[in-house]
Amino acid sequence: MTILEQSIARLDGTDTTLADLTGGKPALLVNVASKCGMTPQYTALEELQKSYESKGFTVIGFPCNQFAGQEPGSAEEIQEFCSATYGVTFPLTEKIEVNGEGRHPIYTELARSADQEGRDGDIQWNFEKFVISSDGTVVQRFSPQVAPDDDRVVRAIESALG
Repeated sequence: MTILEQSIARLDGTDTTLADLTGGKPALLVNVASKCGMTPQYTALEELQKSYESKGFTVIGFPCNQFAGQEPGSAEEIQEFCSATYGVTFPLTEKIEVNGEGRHPIYTELARSADQEGRDGDIQWNFEKFVISSDGTVVQRFSPQVAPDDDRVVRAIESALG
């Protein structure tokens, strides 16, 4: 089974797959949180969504409460916060775990990829980013501190789009 075939629920509980969420196009996968110092990255994530969605690209947010309890809300609270505060239009999934025994299978695959410093394995913190190609291959991994609109992220997205 490829990463794209992995089943996951949308934030509203509807079952789907990563392939359905990406539409078979490149995507930026990000573990997100509403109460993190990096939460303002939602602004740049939404700007990327708006800039590249016409090419089939999408950002996908994976809410996660594993880092200092910074995503404590219910699905409804997360949706309301993201919509009202940041105008998020990109898909959000159910709240998942990205590390440890309960790690979602999508993140089991993503964690195998190294970032620009050669670091693979566990997700460091909220807002770690993965650009994937249309076949689900990780193009590049970025640490949480790398802003979504950083030139390196934009270049990786544009490269994945061809």
